[in-house]
Amino acid sequence: MKNTKDWTKISHPTAKIERMEAFFASHGFTPHKHDTYALGITLNGVHSFSYRKSMRHSLPGNAVVIHPDELHDGEAGTEEGFHYKILYVSPEVIQQVLGGKPLPFIPGGISSDPRIVSAISNMLIHLDGPLDSLEEDDGIYEIAQALSDVSGQKARRKKLNYKAAELARQFMLDASNEAVTLDRLELAAETDRWSLSRDFRALFGTSPYRYLTLRRLDKAKSMISAGMALVDVAAACGFTDQSHLTHQFSKTYGLPPGRWADLMLRN
Repeated sequence: MKNTKDWTKISHPTAKIERMEAFFASHGFTPHKHDTYALGITLNGVHSFSYRKSMRHSLPGNAVVIHPDELHDGEAGTEEGFHYKILYVSPEVIQQVLGGKPLPFIPGGISSDPRIVSAISNMLIHLDGPLDSLEEDDGIYEIAQALSDVSGQKARRKKLNYKAAELARQFMLDASNEAVTLDRLELAAETDRWSLSRDFRALFGTSPYRYLTLRRLDKAKSMISAGMALVDVAAACGFTDQSHLTHQFSKTYGLPPGRWADLMLRN
């Protein structure tokens, strides 16, 4: 049975970030993972989630920092439910600041460090209107620097081939509705497939295949929001059929597309 107390409020997305505010009375999301950072601030209640084989509990004022491609879920830690704001930012946007360094990782998925809390909170103050472009870029810079500083991650000895990974990423964006193979990515990136696979994961937080799948799901979400039938969405976005779309959608977002669409319509 659907919980009528649950609600979500999504700010108009930009080319760089998505922002959302939500309340869940009990269960929020089933285990899933996505290829973006999920950076949230717990406002009220206890935000509990399973992350890297342990239960985590974010209290009001804490920042939740989910690394790309890490399996997690979400539920209320008390009977009061939990209220939070969150933004999603892709590794490629973070890389525009880091310039080819390995992605920062925050152990435990929760931080009370004021640098991280402040950087995330500043991007989530007003969700009713769009951010000014310069304000958005400044906020992204602050988030990337805070994550990098707090993680304390040391640079790898082997230099990552950022140029090759970025060429492969751009190729997949241009060919998102086509059959993409490692043979084609090798040619586009001008490097061998296994080096590309390793560097892509380190730089963008997920594998080339998952990155391509997520871009197809991004397109699918827009079409579902516009009211298009799921069977038509599946065909337009390169999925085998509606069942394939539903499976990938649920696996990625922790909700089937019909449930997701229903939550998006609530204020």
